[in-house]
Amino acid sequence: MKQYSQSCDENREPILKIIRDVFCRADRVLEIGSGTGQHAVYFARQMPQLVWQPSDLADSHASINAWRLESGLDNVPPPLLLDVTDSSWPVQHYDVVYSANTAHIMGWHAVESMFAGIGRLLPAGAHFCLYGPFNYGGQFTSTSNMHFDAWLKDRDPQSGVRDFEAVDALATAAGMVLMADNEMPVNNRLLVWRNTGT
Repeated sequence: MKQYSQSCDENREPILKIIRDVFCRADRVLEIGSGTGQHAVYFARQMPQLVWQPSDLADSHASINAWRLESGLDNVPPPLLLDVTDSSWPVQHYDVVYSANTAHIMGWHAVESMFAGIGRLLPAGAHFCLYGPFNYGGQFTSTSNMHFDAWLKDRDPQSGVRDFEAVDALATAAGMVLMADNEMPVNNRLLVWRNTGT
């Protein structure tokens, strides 16, 4: 029931250093693709002023709930059922949307739907933070990312390391502007966009 991801433990501190500043004026965060639930619990504990709302497909809810209940935190509600390709998203107010290691696992249509949904959800001035590996200028940034992309496509041809320029274009189309492109360990990035309200 309770799942564990080593990468969640390895990347949580570098991510926290960035998002602590981005989230400093936020009250409610929606995490898309909470996976095991580790990030939700860790970040909610480090930023107790936030309500950290996990979400994912139904298969992940048992692990998210196991981490959540074990933590005893009162600022991590039960996970929402969220399929980004569904036109009806949970109708609630969020100041920030956060997602880690999702864009390369989803099919491209789902990535498009995710950005469009976030653009509709966030109020003007709110932020979207996306963590993961990205290509630049159509080129892999490392041999390990190239091998990772091959592994992803072998398990699902619709997945793969995304081009930064392509996801930034989706953000622009959804009314968001890039605020920061942060270099992270192990050839990952943390991209931060702000919703312009247009």
